[in-house]
Amino acid sequence: MCVYVCVSSLRCSGPKLKSCMLSSVPVLSWLPRYSLRDNAIGDLISGISVGIMHLPQGMAYALLAAVPPVFGLYSSFYPILIYFIFGSSKHISVGTYAVMSVMIGGVTERLAPDTNFMMYDNATNQSMVNVLARDTERVKVAAAVTFLSGLFQMLLGLVKFGFVVTYLSEPLVRGYTTGAAIHVIVSQLKYTFGISPKRHSGPFALIFVCYLVPETNIGTLVVSLVSIIGLVMVKELNTYLGKKLPVPIPVELLGIIIATVVSWQVNLEGKYGVEVVGEIPSGLQPPVMPTASLFGQVIGDAFALSVVGYGIAISLGRIFALKYGYKVDSNQELIALGLSNTIGGVFQCFAISCSMSRTMVQESTGGKTQVASALSAMVILVIMLWIGALFEELPKAVLAAIIYVNLQGMMKQFMDIPTLWKSNKVDMLVWVATLILTVLFNPDIGLAASIAFSMLTVIFRTQLPKYSLLGQVPETDIYRPVENYNQVNEIPGVVIFHSSATLYFANAEMYQDALAEKVRSQELLCTTQAYFDKLSKRLTCLASILLCLRMLINHNYECLITSLTTLSLSLSLSLSLALSLSVAGVIENLESGGFFSEKVSKACLFSSIHDAVLHCQTDRAKMNKDDEVKHTNTHGHDTCTTRARTHKHVYTNIHTHTNTLTLFY
Repeated sequence: MCVYVCVSSLRCSGPKLKSCMLSSVPVLSWLPRYSLRDNAIGDLISGISVGIMHLPQGMAYALLAAVPPVFGLYSSFYPILIYFIFGSSKHISVGTYAVMSVMIGGVTERLAPDTNFMMYDNATNQSMVNVLARDTERVKVAAAVTFLSGLFQMLLGLVKFGFVVTYLSEPLVRGYTTGAAIHVIVSQLKYTFGISPKRHSGPFALIFVCYLVPETNIGTLVVSLVSIIGLVMVKELNTYLGKKLPVPIPVELLGIIIATVVSWQVNLEGKYGVEVVGEIPSGLQPPVMPTASLFGQVIGDAFALSVVGYGIAISLGRIFALKYGYKVDSNQELIALGLSNTIGGVFQCFAISCSMSRTMVQESTGGKTQVASALSAMVILVIMLWIGALFEELPKAVLAAIIYVNLQGMMKQFMDIPTLWKSNKVDMLVWVATLILTVLFNPDIGLAASIAFSMLTVIFRTQLPKYSLLGQVPETDIYRPVENYNQVNEIPGVVIFHSSATLYFANAEMYQDALAEKVRSQELLCTTQAYFDKLSKRLTCLASILLCLRMLINHNYECLITSLTTLSLSLSLSLSLALSLSVAGVIENLESGGFFSEKVSKACLFSSIHDAVLHCQTDRAKMNKDDEVKHTNTHGHDTCTTRARTHKHVYTNIHTHTNTLTLFY
């Protein structure tokens, strides 16, 4: 008996367990079906190309994180392998990313500043920084904040909190990355000019930049300028010959090879004081658990990193998923990135995300699956085991130049401002405010302030919606605002009132006033305002809204109420909780609110505004005949009163896209 029950349970849970495993570990579902004939060549070329990009970018972005360059190579290896197993996007290239790196750098320099590692040199009788001790501590800080950010991402993924990215609108993300790019540029000026500025803590640290420019090392500046000019020229050549070249010229790899050879031959460090990368140990680091005592000091930074990294990765992942017709699971992406960062933190990596430049190369060179990313990780492995030490003479100024050139795309985002000015001024305001807040404050504080500002604009938009009357596009079933379109015609005897925002307690009174004004302006109902005045000044709940509608019904006025994506009466009767109710859900809420009666039955529901309009026009024609008869029999009576007494029907239309209240007279 017991055995039978156990076997039955296993049989029932087997398919569920398999489904759970395939969804939790996506590589198990697609790798067995991997087509060597269709994908192998493209993934191989793509993997090598992206792996070559990982080398200079990993080393360069390690400077942003204020850790030795070799840790950038580690961050381009371990997390990529983890994402290969658990990620759901086929095309994005995860790894080091400029914005994430500069956020890490802010934490490492705050908790392990140079001033904490000063020592006295007896030979020179001067104080100097103990670089080895400082870098060791900074690596610990970077690993701790990375590990904790990964835990945050996994926790959000497990509780199905992937929708959090919806609060990061595109203007906010683009404004934030532009502001962070400015921080990146400023942080690299010391390598470009060969200066050693003291770190200024506080939210306005950006103000204290460039005060040591007069102390510029000329040799370092020359190396920087030559590197930037060369990189830009070859990148422009890549763009010009893009369709003719099977693979873009690996300009960054060529740059670091040439710079390393020149530095070694000329002895740039010894003769001209040009700072070089220094020792790059071969091999892999053993796993080390992050220092738990640091968690309390970096918890805020870790959460900011988790949100920013996820927001950037899922945004780019969805773009390519839409292009190639597959789905990216937002919660699975959180778990995949979380595991990449958590395990990466154990191997002394710093936080990773998705790079636009590498992703574009991975896609344009024929990469079709995450096998390309795994191959790029193998390229980095070969470099770490055997080749890394050859780049010890590489000037850091060249890495800074690589960073500047890779930020071109982010700086071009300034062109969003005129575009948003034309399309949506509130979105433009979010973009500009996010940029300013991010530049003035540290990236983590700037992100929090930007999200708060964005939320305020949401409240502002719902508090001040646009109210309009709709008319019909001739010979169609399309309805548009009459004040915005010259070709639409108002329907005789029909007024369709539209609100751009859903109705809830904060804007209910404004909705009521606007509705009364539109009704009065159309001279629709001579006594409607009087009935509105009888209502409470504040409609704060569903019952109050239904009371308003019931009063219209009881006084024999016809109205068509269309709704929504939420529970709305054209107006979205939602209390801002349900944003995607089905038609059935709306009807259930109307029933529970006591909306339906003998006068208003479910038989009066319509699937579109146009259907309801046609029905009401037909019904109105019949009532007009009754009006004529009654007007003849009651000669001398007030016409408006006669009309009010004869209008005894209320038609309700449930629509999925509009917040519209339509009155028929």
